[in-house]
Parts: sequence; structure tokens; C-alpha cells
Amino acid sequence: MGQNADSASSAPPPVTFTSDQDHQNMMDQLGIKALRPGPSGNEKAPNHANYDESLANPYPNLPDPLTLNDGGKVTTAAMWWDKRRPEIVEMQEKYVYGRVPKDVPKVTWTVTAVDHEFIGFNRVVAKDLIGTVDNSAYPAISVKIHMTLVMPERAAGPVPVLIMFGQAGFPNPNEPRGEDLERVNAAMKALLVQQDPSLKDVFANHPAWEPLKPTPFQPPQMNADGDLPNTWQLIAAGWGFALLDPASVQADDGAGITRGIIGLVNKGQPRKPEDWGALRAWGWGAGRALDYLATDPAVDAKHVGIEGVSRYGKAALVTMAFDQRFAMVLVGSSDKGGATLLRRNYGEAVESLTGGEYYWMAGNFMKYGASAATFGSKTSGDIPVDSNELIALCAPRLTFISYGVPEKGDAHWLDHQGSFMATIDAGRVFTLLGAKALDIEGDYKTAKMPPMNEGHMGGELAWRQHDGGHTDAPNMKYFIQWADKFIGHAAGQ
Repeated sequence: MGQNADSASSAPPPVTFTSDQDHQNMMDQLGIKALRPGPSGNEKAPNHANYDESLANPYPNLPDPLTLNDGGKVTTAAMWWDKRRPEIVEMQEKYVYGRVPKDVPKVTWTVTAVDHEFIGFNRVVAKDLIGTVDNSAYPAISVKIHMTLVMPERAAGPVPVLIMFGQAGFPNPNEPRGEDLERVNAAMKALLVQQDPSLKDVFANHPAWEPLKPTPFQPPQMNADGDLPNTWQLIAAGWGFALLDPASVQADDGAGITRGIIGLVNKGQPRKPEDWGALRAWGWGAGRALDYLATDPAVDAKHVGIEGVSRYGKAALVTMAFDQRFAMVLVGSSDKGGATLLRRNYGEAVESLTGGEYYWMAGNFMKYGASAATFGSKTSGDIPVDSNELIALCAPRLTFISYGVPEKGDAHWLDHQGSFMATIDAGRVFTLLGAKALDIEGDYKTAKMPPMNEGHMGGELAWRQHDGGHTDAPNMKYFIQWADKFIGHAAGQ
């Protein structure tokens, strides 16, 4: 056996922790003795989250994306690319999201099945894919990334594709009909008679009955705003889409942190404080999906986007920020860890993440929820970066920040205002790089958030708050129109 095989066979088995045990392990590594509890989402609870705007900005001054760590001002695009952007990436990785290891194993994609389907009244080719991660260095953990790619069948050339975080699988399987269905039914009846010969008389008495019947046409379940489903809209507009299952990359819980791609690279051992969390892992998976799409001649690989809602909205923004190959992003209702400001005291708090979904972030992020530790205590005001700088990392590429309204279920917990403030401030970087920011007067302290359904989509940085709930569906048609304008795409091309 080779050296890798020898080391793999001698490696210890994966550590099995509960989420609480893994959380405590990281607290011990960091020297944290106690964490402040996060606020309750129940407005009647004694520790309910703050929704008073007058109390929302205890740390009102944001880190400046255009000021270098040594205090120098960024005045040119070259200074941004050469100096400031690397500084922000380093801080986001070290203190917030964690580092993707340099030695992540390669992924080999396999098409497991191809189906010719209809999305609405449009013919599509759907490919189900598995991306197998090389686990030869640690065979105890296997990672198989699941993605389904759906493309217009009759496109005149390569088309843009939107990778969507969510459950993968064929959207509308092509079922056997006509003679094919008759053969299936005949075979099923023969098998049933073989199993129970008395059924021959039953079938003779009911000659018209068939075990399987064609599935009747099902009208689509419309979006809340009455529009067709997002996938129907994309195909009708001449786009493709890819459904990427984040759970096939990394589990959405703390107990799974020693499994999945993070566990595979760590050989089943707990994370260190600067190791990546689930958000970076999901973003890494999207990057491997993009690797595959770049090999498909039907895909316009220069115009691949990423989309997600809620926790997957966070992941979409993180993906876009760190992987500059993505051309566009639709960030749906993403809250803390996504587009909204970390240092704001409104709705979900940093403490919500340090105590709850800590595994989304780097271990180091837990320091900012500490009330007692070997280093004293820290708050969200101590975080050296914020989401305005995360959004700025996307510049000058197409970045669409989307929200709904609390009245329809896009809760105050998400802090829409905090995301708007971050988007306004990030716009200065878009402008520096020759792109257009939001057409709204004022800075992040003075700009007024526009009313719902008033879209600001004239530039590469876009904002729209629709009148629906915790979804980006009502904004999909606006996203497609906006992106098409900037990439020069039209349906039928």
C-alpha cells in the first residue's frame, strides 16, 4: 500500500459529538466560560428581541470598506483589488466565516440519469448528477454532492444558469404513457398472478382496470403573488437552473460538523477556531457545481448565478462574496450572517448564532457572544468587519438583495433595515469599481428604506422589498429582467 493508504487505514474513526458537545468543545478551545443568551423571537417573552429602532444601533459606526487597516483611504480600483479586498477577505475568514482549507479533495461529477421533461409548456433536459469527493485520504467519511441541472431543450446557444440552494431531484419526471404504460401494466399483472394465481380470475372480472394510470395534468402551485413558480419563470425566460442540495455537502447541524466535507478534510476530528463553518462549506459546494457547469457546452459559464432564501440566502451571499467566478446573486431574506448588519441590535442577534447555529460560522465567531472568557468579554461591536463589507466583496458583479414584509411572514427578526443600511454602504465600493449602486440619497445613517414593491434595480447593486413573505419568489421576475439587461440575454437566444 502507498503512503496515503497507510495513513488512511491508521487514522482514528470520526469523532461523534452531539451539537451541545461540539459547541462546548469549541468554547473550551476558545477559553469561553459563558455566552450571553440570544433574544427570543416571541415578542411576549421577557427576553424578547428588540424591535425599537431607537435602540437598534448601539455601535452606530460601521467598519469602512474603503479604509485600509493602516488608516489609509482607498481611492482607486487598483487599491481595492490589490490591498483592501484581500484585507476584508482575511478578516471575514478569520473572525466570521472560517477558512476553506487549501487541501480540499477534488470532486468527480457523474451524470446518473438524464430525463426529457416539461417545465410548464417548455421542453427541458434534466440531468441528475452526483459529485463524488475523493476520500482516499480518509475513507471513513464519504461525501456525494447531489445536483440536478435543468436546461431548455431547444436553446439556440449557451444559456445563463441559476444555481439554487435546496432539495435536488427531477422536477417533473417523464412518466411512461401509451404503449409503454400498457407494457408496464401487463408486466405488473403477470407478476401479481405469479405471486397469487387466484388473481387471474380477479383481473378477468375487471378487464379495464390497470394497476398504474397516467398522472393527470397538475396545474402549477402558483407563487404567493400569483406568478408561475420560479423554475417555470427561469425556463420560460431562456435560462437553465441547477438544484443543489446543501445537506449533501454539509449537514445543517452541529452534530454533523465532524462529517460532511468539513469532517472529511479534518479526518473526522473537531474544528479549530478558524476552520470553515457550514456557510462556507455550502459555498464551496456551489463552487464545485460551477466547476461542472463550466464543462457543459449548453451552459454560458460566464453568466452563472447563485440563489437562496433564509439560511441559504446567507450561503448565496457568502458564495458570491468569496468566489468571484459567480456573475450574479439573488439573496433572499438572509438576516444575521447574511446581508443584515451584525452589530445591529434588532431581531436576530449575534448571540442567536453563537449559541444556536454556531456551526454556520467559524469557531472564532463565538467570541462575540462571550460574557465571560479568558479574554474577558466581547460583543458584536468588537467584530472588525460587517455585512456591508461582505456585500462589497461582490462588487462590481450583479448583486440583488431581496426581502418580503413582516405582515406576510418575513419577520421583523430578519432586520430588513439593517440589510438596507449594509447595502447602501456597500454601494460606495460598487461606484469605485465603475458599477452603479442604489439610486437613493444619503449614507447608511440617513438613507430612507424605500416602500415595498419599489424596486431599485438600475445598477449592478439592486434592492427590492416585495409584498410577500419569507421567500424571494415575488422578486424572481424582476431578478430575471434585471440580470438579462446587464448580461445582454433574451429568451430564445
